[in-house]
Amino acid sequence: MQQTSTTRGDRPVSIIGAGIAGAWQALLFARAGHAVTLHERSDESLVLSTSHWAGGMLAPYCESEVSEPLISRLGLKSLDIWRRELPDTPFNGSLVIAHARDRADYDRFARRTSDYQRLDTAALAALEPSLEGRFREGLFYPAEGHVEPRRVLPKLHQRIVEAGGRVLFNSHVTADDLDGLVIDCRGLEARDTEPELRGVKGEMILIETAEVSLARPVRLMHPRFPLYLIPREDNLFMLGATSLEAEDTGVSLRSALELLGAAYSVHPAFGEARILEFGSGLRPAYPDNLPRITVKGQREIRVNGLYRHGFLIAPALAQATLNYVERGQIDNEVMRCA
Repeated sequence: MQQTSTTRGDRPVSIIGAGIAGAWQALLFARAGHAVTLHERSDESLVLSTSHWAGGMLAPYCESEVSEPLISRLGLKSLDIWRRELPDTPFNGSLVIAHARDRADYDRFARRTSDYQRLDTAALAALEPSLEGRFREGLFYPAEGHVEPRRVLPKLHQRIVEAGGRVLFNSHVTADDLDGLVIDCRGLEARDTEPELRGVKGEMILIETAEVSLARPVRLMHPRFPLYLIPREDNLFMLGATSLEAEDTGVSLRSALELLGAAYSVHPAFGEARILEFGSGLRPAYPDNLPRITVKGQREIRVNGLYRHGFLIAPALAQATLNYVERGQIDNEVMRCA
């Protein structure tokens, strides 16, 4: 569906929230020649942002196991944008494995996903030598990638500046404080205007070891949730990712035991790893767990509800917002007018 946008023009564009959703909005609008200012309430560390605690997996095929087709569609579009804007983004694929006792979960995952290669013991060992002899088979998704949120967000902010935009940290503003077009990407902080939002907690543990080397994220099937082992630079690994209907912060003892125990079951060398950090983030979600771009009047657009897919779908949502502002193009699956 096409319509003439009432927000189009040469007005300045202000984005509130410099996490992954706001950063991509600011970058694509700045690239398109708009006068962009990105406002963030916290400092450059972004410790108040959900993105600070994210896994950064770019895995539309794996996510199709439990997500609506919309997430896969947006995710595939986003992969192209990641490659275009940050060509050094690692696309080494992702790997799914399981212990024999969880074979039913592994088979179900294979049935519900696509675009993978089945690996036998030898092929799995060739792909990830650290896993040699540990698992009999695996599912390899070669088109998927991953980023390290705490490293990639500063890169996105720098690219916004290079494209002519401004990034203002420690900037506490509301839509009423700003002129021109305002794009609200505040996540859970936007519940003053988006009361349907709820927080879904995702817990993570950061560990360090030089005894294991992985080139890509590894998902281990688990009775309650898949364990993610995501390699970082400097011999670091992130362990996640729980998805709990709770809005408290911190990591529960149960979750810590499950995450650490599952990591140890992938490779015993993780038992000697050094724990550097426990943490959790609250992902903003609507009741249907799907993202929304809400056009409110002539000067405000709200982008929210990215749930556990922020790094995967944020670029495509930014492109949809830009398409609406510049050409009046509406993506009926994610956009609504209030």
